[in-house]
Amino acid sequence: MIGNDIIDLALARKESNWQRKGFLDKIFTKNEQLMILNSINPEVMVWNLWSRKEAAYKIYNRQTGIRGYFPLQLECSDLKIRNQIIFGKVSIKDNVYFTKTVITKQFVNTISLEKIDDFNAIKQLNNREGIIKINGIPNCFGKCNLASRPVSISHHGEFEQIISI
Repeated sequence: MIGNDIIDLALARKESNWQRKGFLDKIFTKNEQLMILNSINPEVMVWNLWSRKEAAYKIYNRQTGIRGYFPLQLECSDLKIRNQIIFGKVSIKDNVYFTKTVITKQFVNTISLEKIDDFNAIKQLNNREGIIKINGIPNCFGKCNLASRPVSISHHGEFEQIISI
């Protein structure tokens, strides 16, 4: 299973005031709030953590069929930087997902997987050709040359990423 999320940082600055009262309490656990407040760049850490939660949620939703808004049930942990890429985990109930986040000046992009070894098998797709949503969940058929595999699509502002494994 795979999930991803991309955040256009310029658009996020315009649309969301993460510093408003109660914002962090609604979305982030106490441990995550400590990560944000102790970060060199708290704004980017907010979107880093949010992107991880969104990417992991996409897998959780695909696995369980459960849809909803419950960001406090998803908790980010074990963030480690290697070669300017941030690896970590997101947990929800008994599920643990592995995350890989790239941060640039323009965007934050996270890929989430069930198995850490699958990071080497990620395929970028250039368009939505051959992608069909079944019960709201994208899958790749035919022209994707991936023979019916799960796909994750994320779009925000100027950025879009379509991936599969």
